[in-house]
Amino acid sequence: MNTVGLVVNPVAGIGGAVGLKGSDGEETQRRALELGATRVSPGRAVAALKALRSALPSVAVYTYPGPMGEDECREAGVDAKVIGETGKATTADDTRRAAKDFKELVVDLILFVGGDGTARDIYKAVGGQVPVLGVPSGVKVHSAVFAVNPQAAGNLAALYLTGKAPLRDAEVMDIDKDAFRRGSLSASLYGYMRVPNSILHLQGGKEGAGHQDEYTLEAIAADVVENMEPGVLYILGPGSTTVPVAEKLGIEKTLLGVDAVLDGELVARDASEGTLLGLLEGRRGVAVLSVIGGQGFILGRGNQQISPSIIRRVSKENIIVVATPEKLASLRGRPLKVDTGDQGLDEELRGYYRVVTGYGRRTIVKVD
Repeated sequence: MNTVGLVVNPVAGIGGAVGLKGSDGEETQRRALELGATRVSPGRAVAALKALRSALPSVAVYTYPGPMGEDECREAGVDAKVIGETGKATTADDTRRAAKDFKELVVDLILFVGGDGTARDIYKAVGGQVPVLGVPSGVKVHSAVFAVNPQAAGNLAALYLTGKAPLRDAEVMDIDKDAFRRGSLSASLYGYMRVPNSILHLQGGKEGAGHQDEYTLEAIAADVVENMEPGVLYILGPGSTTVPVAEKLGIEKTLLGVDAVLDGELVARDASEGTLLGLLEGRRGVAVLSVIGGQGFILGRGNQQISPSIIRRVSKENIIVVATPEKLASLRGRPLKVDTGDQGLDEELRGYYRVVTGYGRRTIVKVD
């Protein structure tokens, strides 16, 4: 019988929608909850488990107590063997201990739910000795060990367990989180783990912006600014491609946060989901989104403040995607992606989009 070891980081991604740019550390988690954040990992774990169980009903699952997997298995209708012990508040030590226990049990695959920090913990525990697969739930998911979304994780796990997906080495990446919160992005490679490989199910590692022609960035910004309409709230997502838009307006934008502009004025800097919802009351909104190089995500990676509620208020027709030709070339022909946490909305967002690649220049790219 195929065996899976499931470990859930119950607080991964909790800081995203409230604009905290991460979830690591007790103080960050406490502050996120005070700001009204909700836990996203449990629902993502349940979605992955349901997909796995549907594709492979006979799979045997081992997991850790309570919110580290037991609760999610129960909600998904999956009978699981619960092992190990945890305290009232789960820690990175619990994640590493669970991974080591699964290694000793010789499970066929470790399925973990979290972000880059969780991937690092799994790597510290088992290295490349046990096949793993990540269910994305963090704020920033730069590592290449993650599936594109929870459903893809469950389906890819089933493909591997039935011999229909080979293994490959994938990068474990993480960033300096304190620097990230200050607006600086510095990622490091920590190692490689073995993951099931499928171009349809597995996300790539994040690639740096590399050389992006300043003239092209300025041309994109000029196009977006000249087409801005009065009385419309423009939500500027994070990224090096949206910063020049703010500069063209003469305002300072956060590189890694979400900002809002109305009639050429900055009305919210480093905004949370709640702030954006308030600003959208009674007015039309437009979301200006950049593309993550190498991965192709426009939603669900580092911009969780632009939540499903925000997207539905804005509507698909009012999404502007901006990217340099170099950034699109880094996708090597792969489509753009969304992972909002709302599967129904992700389906609605599928289709073809005009991507602004210069002044008066558009490229048609598929979101799938």
